[in-house]
Amino acid sequence: MQIKYWKNLQQPIDGMQKIAALAWSPNSARYAVATADRVIHLYNENGEKKDKFTTRPAEKDNKSYIVRAVCFSPDNQKIAIAQSDNIVFIYKIGLEWAEKKSICNKFLQNSSVTCMVWPTERHNELFFGLAEGKVKVGILRNNKSSSVYATESFVVSISASPDGQSIVSGHLDGSMVTYNLETKAKSKMKHSSIPYALAWGSHILAAGNDGRIAFYEPSGDCF
Repeated sequence: MQIKYWKNLQQPIDGMQKIAALAWSPNSARYAVATADRVIHLYNENGEKKDKFTTRPAEKDNKSYIVRAVCFSPDNQKIAIAQSDNIVFIYKIGLEWAEKKSICNKFLQNSSVTCMVWPTERHNELFFGLAEGKVKVGILRNNKSSSVYATESFVVSISASPDGQSIVSGHLDGSMVTYNLETKAKSKMKHSSIPYALAWGSHILAAGNDGRIAFYEPSGDCF
């Protein structure tokens, strides 16, 4: 696999301009970039900026929050924004660039939302992790959220299996938890560092600040 530089999407500035989150839409037609000023920039598949919108705080006039995660819905028509001010907003953005954007769901929590995943084929279920260690699901049909499972450690990352039937969460204590959404079966494994990055393909891939990438079976066996 060869990776080469293509071009800059965001032009550099003379100062700090942290990129808070990135996400591709499932159909690869849109790319979302969340910046430190709490703005979501939308690009097409050619890297051309087509749109942008400013996120909203959980409480009016609060400008101290940051965007923690961004993800698109499986049908590409919605975008979820996880924020440090204890809330997830879901915006309806449609399939065309010119369509009006509006908030269609919001899930207010008791602690900061840290990460998020929208599994394939689960159009009405958004899963997210919290600073208090819980993994929760937001149900779009009734605009309510409930706990899927709880741990004692800050949730740093989350991912879903390709079929959308399982999720895996990474935690500040180095642990990873897999959970089958159908059978409710749960298993725990330990990574060599804090698993800040998680992905699930044919196996679960975990990486942290020790520079080591490891592949795991859902049962916990490491290759």
